[in-house]
Amino acid sequence: MRRLSVAVLAAASAVAFIQIASAADLPRKAPPAPLPPPYSWTGFYVGGNIGYSWGNTDSTVLIPDLALAGFGSFTDSLKPDGVIGGGQIGYNWQVDPRWVLGIEADFQGSGQKDSTSFSRSVTLPIIIGDFPVTGTGTFSHEVKLEWFGTVRGRVGYILWNNGMVYATGGLAYGRIKSSVSGAVTLTIGTASATSSATFSDSDTKLGWTVGAGVEGQMFDSRNWTWKVEYLYMDLGTVDRSFIHPTFGAVSTTTSLTDNIVRVGVNYRF
Repeated sequence: MRRLSVAVLAAASAVAFIQIASAADLPRKAPPAPLPPPYSWTGFYVGGNIGYSWGNTDSTVLIPDLALAGFGSFTDSLKPDGVIGGGQIGYNWQVDPRWVLGIEADFQGSGQKDSTSFSRSVTLPIIIGDFPVTGTGTFSHEVKLEWFGTVRGRVGYILWNNGMVYATGGLAYGRIKSSVSGAVTLTIGTASATSSATFSDSDTKLGWTVGAGVEGQMFDSRNWTWKVEYLYMDLGTVDRSFIHPTFGAVSTTTSLTDNIVRVGVNYRF
């Protein structure tokens, strides 16, 4: 009986050893893959954009030497619009899990312009012989925003995974060009004389801008983002005076405000 008990115990021990050895031979589960680091907005970026802008200009053109002929001044309101495109560079600081501060500078080429034409006829309070003096003037005026740029601060709030809304504002600058073509005809009886000229002037003006936008991660990439942005820009008033060889002294006053909508991409370093 004792020998049987020893044999049973030995057999049980052998079975247990075999099970332990078999378990040791089983493949072990691989450790879980490490989680990617949390997305961070901090760092430099560069990018490009394209968009559309539309604005309003109020202009006054004063030509004192033509005042006697009734064409000494005219005013108009134009609405220049067109396609814009350019690039931007900036830096972001993610100050906590929800808030991002940044600074951005951009430069834009612009096809924004508008023009108008008008004619005016007057009878001058002058009589030469038996004939009154009459005058007819035809003028055209064009305003262009040739290029502009901004330097702005940004404050962003992260609303969803790797995406934020932001407010922005700061300095704006741009080059405004004003062109005038004119022809004045004076008539005395059957005789007439015409003077015509074309002149233009441009200036670079400082102003301000404010706006808002949305920016988010692109292609599940940690480097590329997309953005949609709106800006309101005010370049103030441009006052210029010069002497034209045909029309004499000329002074122009042009103010410009603008609305800008653009889409873009950024590459984050």
